Amino acid sequence: MPAHAADACGPAPLACDVLVVGGGINGAGIARDLAGRGWRVLLAEADDFASHTSSSSTKLIHGGLRYLEYYEFSLVRKALQEREVLLRSAPHIMWPLRFVMPHDPSMRPAWLIRLGIFLYDHLARREVLPGSRGIDLTKHATGAPLKPEFTRGFVYSDGWVDDARLVVLNAIDARAKGATLLTRTRVTRAERRERTWHATLQTEDGGEQQVTARALVNAAGPWAEAFLRGVALPARGEALATKSLRLVKGSHIIVPRCFAHDHAYIFQNPDKRIIFAIPYERDFTLIGTTDVELQGDPRGARISESETAYLCEQASRYFRRPVRPADVVWSYAGVRPLLEDDAGDPSAVTRDYLLETNTAGGQGAPLLSVWGGKITTFRKLAEDAADDIGRMLGEHRPAWTHGAFLPGGELSAWIGKAQKPDTDFERLVHAVGARHPWLPTVLVRRLSRAYGSRIGELIGTAQSLADLGAEVAPGLYEAELNFLRQTEWAHTGTDVLWRRSKLGLHYTPAERARVGAWMDRAATEHPVTPTFVDQTTEVKDIPCS
Repeated sequence: MPAHAADACGPAPLACDVLVVGGGINGAGIARDLAGRGWRVLLAEADDFASHTSSSSTKLIHGGLRYLEYYEFSLVRKALQEREVLLRSAPHIMWPLRFVMPHDPSMRPAWLIRLGIFLYDHLARREVLPGSRGIDLTKHATGAPLKPEFTRGFVYSDGWVDDARLVVLNAIDARAKGATLLTRTRVTRAERRERTWHATLQTEDGGEQQVTARALVNAAGPWAEAFLRGVALPARGEALATKSLRLVKGSHIIVPRCFAHDHAYIFQNPDKRIIFAIPYERDFTLIGTTDVELQGDPRGARISESETAYLCEQASRYFRRPVRPADVVWSYAGVRPLLEDDAGDPSAVTRDYLLETNTAGGQGAPLLSVWGGKITTFRKLAEDAADDIGRMLGEHRPAWTHGAFLPGGELSAWIGKAQKPDTDFERLVHAVGARHPWLPTVLVRRLSRAYGSRIGELIGTAQSLADLGAEVAPGLYEAELNFLRQTEWAHTGTDVLWRRSKLGLHYTPAERARVGAWMDRAATEHPVTPTFVDQTTEVKDIPCS
């Protein structure tokens, strides 16, 4: 914009091709895909990345075996096709996991389970994950923690993911490809005009910045409908919100480890629902999830006493040693923004996504709203969304993320040619330990899990633990905290302890407080300034307002 125009209208607005609202997995994935195709992207997230739904999942990369009962064959197949694509893209934060389903004849007949698992094995091609089989629980290691009446079971494959880190890795890749990503920055107003969207961004301290965008992506998750009804302003009075969300709360509990082996369980319940019991963070078991209709602001979602009791009761139907509410060391609740389909049972509401495009009959700047979705299909959703944005802008640009690595996932510099995701990770751990023998074994594994091949950036030229700075909490050094602040948008102790990692589970309250105090002090003494898109970019045909 010419200097005189900026003087007349106030500070020049930031200019981008696409403004993405929301920093969950869908928003971050879409920003990554768009940036990789060469569009100028700005993403605004009101809180931290993965603050809500995207850090509160069951953390599975799966097709959803139970969705077959609801005839969601298309969704299951799409998700199954994505499993191995994702596992290869980031073997440090995703890995194969075997699931055991103990057979309870009062739930579902064995022939129906066999049929379902057969379909699950064959709806999509598998190269990494082994197929299913029946097992004798009286002889298999997974039978030992179970009550003696469970003598028969089935085992099949899916995958596990560190969901919050998956979001951050997408954000890092988006930034590497030119996108600007702003956390703790709320979009308070978005006005549609004929060729552009004019938006107001507000930071935590109340500062405001104007933004113009050729297209707008509404990836606000549980707030997607509210965004269209209260923040986005149409150009000519047309209705922007044509869909409704059904908010379903899913809660999880974490208890001390219930079993020593590396398999997970899927338990059938008398209410026809299922819950998972999953090895978690070495010392714990993750149990979930519930499906409870939520009314009110999703931000206030918390697990209820009745949900905790339900999860304990259902797990105790299977485990020899009962799970009690007093055993719970941590819990969390996430709100699934499911597209309303009039299903009576919240468990039956589709987990598939819908991308709704809107150009006001060709008379308004493009709008794309993301409805629904699940973490396993985020990459495909982002690819479809970027295709839709390209069509609305009249600029076809080819897809690229299928087969691409996420940051830290390309391990060849450490281990040579890739083989299988799970064995590749173990080779990485060995290579890191060999190159840095001064690192404790437990720390080598944790850092390799978190950062993959980016571990070299974190360690830098360090030759000893002392070179990593002070040990702020057990196994957590200043070098890592600075790395998280400078490269992963971590601002607070909560960001570090519960989203960039799950170290909060392993620390005492005093240790968690030390991390929080260190982050607060660093933010004051060494603030990290966000980088904005080029403000000198000329934006044509934008009248002063």
